Amino acid sequence: MVSRAAEARRLAEAVPDPEIPVLTAGDLGIVREVAEDGGRLVVRLTPTYSGCPASDAIRRDVEAALAGGGFADAVVETCLAPAWTTDWMSEEGRAKLLAYGIAPPTRGAVSCPHCGGAAVEELSRFGSTPCKALWRCLGCREPFERFKCL
Repeated sequence: MVSRAAEARRLAEAVPDPEIPVLTAGDLGIVREVAEDGGRLVVRLTPTYSGCPASDAIRRDVEAALAGGGFADAVVETCLAPAWTTDWMSEEGRAKLLAYGIAPPTRGAVSCPHCGGAAVEELSRFGSTPCKALWRCLGCREPFERFKCL
């Protein structure tokens, strides 16, 4: 039998990211803790950025997913420490980004998600969301976003 906390974690981790819908909260690694606290279920989320504009939407979506799964009394809290890092992103999440046309975060060389070329340049440190930067491949000439490495 699956524990309440394990089922709640499964529901929370399945919530899609509103900015990059191919990713889930589980892919991002933002579900930090799911625990029973005095008979009440508490879910702690760590945003990718402390000022992430999607944080409130994700929290509401997690609350809705939990309520829909029978956990209407669950409390969803934001936990800022320790700060989120791209190291918490799952390998599956990184693969989903690449398939979606976004270069996943790496500490090494950046490759074009379209053609795999290594001749790339950063056009802007800022992309469509705070967690991405705008790049271009010098081989296929296609622009792409890169998830920033933190």
